[in-house]
Amino acid sequence: MPTLAEIVGQGHEVVAVYTRAPARRGRGLAEQPSPVHAMADRFGFPVFTPATLRDAEAAETFRSLSADVAVVVAYGMILPQDILDAPELGAINLHASLLPRWRGAAPIQRAIMAGDTETGVAVMKMEAGLDTGPVGMLECVAIGADETSGELHDRLSRLGADLLARALAALSRGALAFTPQAAEGVTYASKITNEEAQVDFSWPAQQVHNHVRGLSPFPGAFVLTDLGKGEERVKILRTARVDGNGEPGTLLDDQLTVACGEGAVRLLQLQRAGKAAVTAADFLNGVRLEKGVRLWKPAE
Repeated sequence: MPTLAEIVGQGHEVVAVYTRAPARRGRGLAEQPSPVHAMADRFGFPVFTPATLRDAEAAETFRSLSADVAVVVAYGMILPQDILDAPELGAINLHASLLPRWRGAAPIQRAIMAGDTETGVAVMKMEAGLDTGPVGMLECVAIGADETSGELHDRLSRLGADLLARALAALSRGALAFTPQAAEGVTYASKITNEEAQVDFSWPAQQVHNHVRGLSPFPGAFVLTDLGKGEERVKILRTARVDGNGEPGTLLDDQLTVACGEGAVRLLQLQRAGKAAVTAADFLNGVRLEKGVRLWKPAE
């Protein structure tokens, strides 16, 4: 959305917008368009929501738009070669990493989970490979020590919108040069699986902290624990590193400080299944947890 708004604000002519199809949500399961779709409607742009771009009809529709360039941001669908070749200037993609590090689907989450201290946004010319195209513009930012993926996403979306608008301006003047990505330092940001979202308190505290903030708010790191009514899944959305040691998964005080394999973390925001996210204080108002309780145990 920020990129579309910036493109319009810079005076570029948008001939069409492609986005995901409306989904059924809420009471009555009424169809609701994606936020990008809704914004495009407000601007009066034609909107296309194909289920695939791999058939001849989709390719012909796209070619008939006679676009100079295609701009791709978090589209979530593979673009076949005939689509990439249709615009005179090809397709450029806004990617949220310092390519070639973190090619793939979840670059923001993976950067934080890995403990990276910087990341950025890249404007890349698209080709058939997964985020392998040459880079035209790149901008770096520092990652805050406690920053979540949601917070970083919002920062990068604003930064990326400005970068892509500048790239389009340079492209229109024939002044955007693309440089092949380095062969060294390639890493892949695969999709986050449900299984790997689970927290393992045998990890060092820093790794637990990075894991939690890297998956917050979505999909949310979680722990399977018994709060008095059998095992349930509790999401941990925010933590802080603190001093402490003990058996991993053990509560060290009455403020939700949990021992890790090395050091400890304090749980600051949690969410039980079917309930809203709450602070640690509000969470403790609903459950009785005392010092020494094992909040987590390793799988047997």
